[in-house]
Amino acid sequence: MPRTRHSAAFALITVAALALTACGSGDPAAAPAGAAGTAAAKGRIPTTDVVSSVREDEAAAKLLPADVRASGTFTIASSIGNPPGATYLEDGRTVAGTDIDVADAVARKLGLRPKREVASFEAILPALGSGKYDVGTGNFGVTDERRRTIDFVTYINDGQGFAVRDDSRLKKVTDLTQLCGLTVGTGAGTTFEVTLEENRHLCSDAGKKPYEVKTYNDQGAIWGSLQQGRSDVVMSTINGLRYAVEQQEGVRFLNEFKRLDVGFAFKKGTPLAPAFQAAVNSLKADGTYDRILKKWGIGASAIRTSQISPPEIK
Repeated sequence: MPRTRHSAAFALITVAALALTACGSGDPAAAPAGAAGTAAAKGRIPTTDVVSSVREDEAAAKLLPADVRASGTFTIASSIGNPPGATYLEDGRTVAGTDIDVADAVARKLGLRPKREVASFEAILPALGSGKYDVGTGNFGVTDERRRTIDFVTYINDGQGFAVRDDSRLKKVTDLTQLCGLTVGTGAGTTFEVTLEENRHLCSDAGKKPYEVKTYNDQGAIWGSLQQGRSDVVMSTINGLRYAVEQQEGVRFLNEFKRLDVGFAFKKGTPLAPAFQAAVNSLKADGTYDRILKKWGIGASAIRTSQISPPEIK
């Protein structure tokens, strides 16, 4: 397929994404993944209400600190733009996505009202440590490094994967040395960037030219770099990649590389974690959890039970 057609297709997607806005610090993004389950039609964001019927779970709510129960609210920072995690609806104001639905459903289980603020992905974890927010969402993978300073309550399983243009010779990346000599596009401040940087020496160790890592805050820019040939391969979330390749011509999902639990992020030592864990498990018990994942087409990312800061999946 001619590159001009690829670029035209990407341009249309980017224009649509800009109309929605999103990732990091208000960067463009799109919507749900089509990996498994039932998702919206191509280019459409699902708007099925799967949250408003959720009722308070008194046992979970009793696990909240007294001051939080009394206030009836909690502050949440959301990174918008890593589909299917979070995006904006056509009005450019209303947020939607797996992260949004799960957080809102948890809030209802706990009898709380979330005070949400959109924040850049890379700014959320440091802001939790300073006490600016009570909780953060943004497809934060649970890693041993992050667990040193952050507490997590898991709610899905996603992870790392790759995507390429249709003309790429890559078939599957099972070892990062397969990327030697290539340029890899990925998000700034992510586990993908860390993984790539920590392992770049593997190429020189093998006597090969190291791969180059190009990082972007904007999801649209990552895909633009691939479509326009500035990157040879993209590393991002499994669900996000599967969604994105369905929305563009000339690109394909390559493979999963590593699975990671994903969770709500909190300041280390937070007293909120037990209540959030109980709320997620209550959502699983009453079927709301499965309905949310089905809505966004990510049934394969379901977890068996929510955990507090589990060890990184190796």
